[in-house]
Amino acid sequence: MNKPVARTLFATAVAALIAGLTMTSAQAQRGAGPGRGAAAPASGTYNGPRTPDKKPDLNGIWQALGTAHWNLEAHSAIEGVPAGFSVVEGGTIPYQPSALTKRNENFQNRLSADPLRKCYLPGVPRAMYLPFPFEITQTPKHIGMAFEFAHGTRTIFLDGTPHMEDLDFWMGDARGRWEGDTLIVDTVSLGDQTWFDQAGNFHSAALKVTERFTPMDANHINYEATIEDSTVFTRPWKISMIIYRRLEKNLELLDYECAEHVYQKLFTEKTRKP
Repeated sequence: MNKPVARTLFATAVAALIAGLTMTSAQAQRGAGPGRGAAAPASGTYNGPRTPDKKPDLNGIWQALGTAHWNLEAHSAIEGVPAGFSVVEGGTIPYQPSALTKRNENFQNRLSADPLRKCYLPGVPRAMYLPFPFEITQTPKHIGMAFEFAHGTRTIFLDGTPHMEDLDFWMGDARGRWEGDTLIVDTVSLGDQTWFDQAGNFHSAALKVTERFTPMDANHINYEATIEDSTVFTRPWKISMIIYRRLEKNLELLDYECAEHVYQKLFTEKTRKP
């Protein structure tokens, strides 16, 4: 092989390698692409099963996949935590400066300060993306949700009754309505004792969560939650993810008993200085 031909082949190979690296980098930024998982089902007109009152049938056992439970924002892998992309619209949570300082303190103390380490209920929206399944039971006037973690439950009232006042519920006071094939749920009275994730992202008692459950087909729900809390954040912000129907044969929720003394032994004593 003469030198001009060899140089040409080498230049072509280098160009192909650079193009491949560029494509891989762009795919990484998007979080998807060829060879990195199937594309999400297209949203649009819902053609799945319906209940007798003509609403999308959400009955069944569901579960979110991903890393939102550990950190809503993009994060690298650390011990016990897989790396993950942000599920926050715009990438980062819009904290007020003093609240951001508090979040960073929470992160440093997360192994003992996370409310889930104390076996508290996860609150909303965190309950929706814990790495545990949950079951939806749907009626025309109510939607019930039963969570495998610590026997948590939610009741979403669809009968038009107003929110109750002066309450403080771990899982909040939820009122829902259908807008076409999308279930919209407003939840208030959530208190200030829960976190959004294991990374210390938090809220105050002024929190209001507006969720949108949009079925994409029989087995996928596009889940969005808008967070409003003017005490902690500079503006409302939104998270979004896909919730998947569990399809295993004879599937049912199992018991996950949260034992606080076990968490204390594993985490509190581990971080205690000698």
